[in-house]
Amino acid sequence: MNYAFILFGIVFIPIAGSLLLPVAGRISSRLRNLLALFFVLCSFAFSLTLIPLILSGGTLTFSKELALGFNFVLVADGLAVFMACVSSFISAIIVLYSFDYISHYENQNEYYFMMVLFLGSMMGLVLSGNLIFLYFFWEMTALASWRLIGFFREKTHVLKADKAFLVTIFGALAMLIGFITIYSQTGSFDLAIIKESLKTIPVTNLAVLLILAGIFSKSATLPFHTWLPDAGVAPSPVTAMLHAAILVKIGTYVFARLFLATFTLDALWHTVIPIIAAASALVAAGAALIEKDLKRIIAYSTISQIGFIFFGLAVGNQAAIAGGLLYILMHGLAKAGLFLCAGIIEQNTGIRDITKMGGLFRTMPVTAVAFLGCAFSVMGIPPFGGFFSKYLVFSGAISNGRIAISLVFLVGAFMTILYLLRLFNLVFMGEPQTSQAKEKSRMMVACVMLLAILSLAGGILVNYPVRFIQTAIQGMVGMVN
Repeated sequence: MNYAFILFGIVFIPIAGSLLLPVAGRISSRLRNLLALFFVLCSFAFSLTLIPLILSGGTLTFSKELALGFNFVLVADGLAVFMACVSSFISAIIVLYSFDYISHYENQNEYYFMMVLFLGSMMGLVLSGNLIFLYFFWEMTALASWRLIGFFREKTHVLKADKAFLVTIFGALAMLIGFITIYSQTGSFDLAIIKESLKTIPVTNLAVLLILAGIFSKSATLPFHTWLPDAGVAPSPVTAMLHAAILVKIGTYVFARLFLATFTLDALWHTVIPIIAAASALVAAGAALIEKDLKRIIAYSTISQIGFIFFGLAVGNQAAIAGGLLYILMHGLAKAGLFLCAGIIEQNTGIRDITKMGGLFRTMPVTAVAFLGCAFSVMGIPPFGGFFSKYLVFSGAISNGRIAISLVFLVGAFMTILYLLRLFNLVFMGEPQTSQAKEKSRMMVACVMLLAILSLAGGILVNYPVRFIQTAIQGMVGMVN
């Protein structure tokens, strides 16, 4: 098997393919749509072919020396392949959903171009074994998300897209300075060389602080969180990509890649980061409890749940890390489902204020069931997948003596149940206020139902992703036991 071709295919089929989509769109919108789905599915299929190699304990590396001492390095280990599979699979469902959702809007050629470029950039970031190229792909995702958030071109939408771009771009610049600080300490941007150089020496606190600024800005973590609810002005498939499949998960991936698999963190950070994550989780959950806008509530939920992921990763023992990584998968499936359900509701009612809805269970029963299933997973209700990810995070933290901070997150978990039940009750229960609301697109409804079923199946068959995650964790260093 030509593994080098597979690595290039994962990254560059969607990137190169995205350039063809505007041309294809001039020929046929159907051809463009099918090509967009094909390019994303190619990335997913190639990622899947690497699973047997990873489960057997292997790692695949491609390196090409470039000018000025830079190396273009692609690395496929357990962590990278896990993220590539999760992101490309959820992205494929979102692109399929887009066929009907986006069909009556303008700028469709740009939409599919940016969506597929977005996924390709994520794949490049996930597989990058060099900090400079990691930063390069990081910024490509920022550019694509900027255009997608401002898709409708209204003045207020463009301003909110600019806000998201500026927050994440300045965070990225801070992160780049952190990378340069690491270079000054190790003499290399290559992650393998850095890992060997810092094998027993913690990376400098200044570098950690700068990199965390970039990670937290991209992952919409307190105090950089305000851009994410505003990004709800984007089309629902875009918000699903931002929240579930790609954008905010980039920060959690880079955290794991750098602070678990490459560097050794000073013990101080294993206390500071959970505190920041807890504050972010509680503040966002509180905002979700009082918010009236459907998509903003789900956005605040994302900010809150990202705090749980950082908590698991920062605690540092194997159970908590496994919970954090499993959380990425389960939250991705469920949150994509919630946003895509919101898209069905918004398109068919023209309303986003949940206090003006009600009774949609009668007119949108499949959407209601799918929404409830995905919400149960986010809440952590057994046997949905979200339960097992939260269980692993809490069990790992408690076994590590983090009882006080675990209690804080337990409050956050209870608040999650409250705001999602409030949301479901106001939107789907009671007397109908929008009698014309119907589930018009079978494709869109099928996509959300699939995500709800996968959220349930992820819990019932949880041993399979956990086995893969455990293989990924075996290659990580710097864990607190």
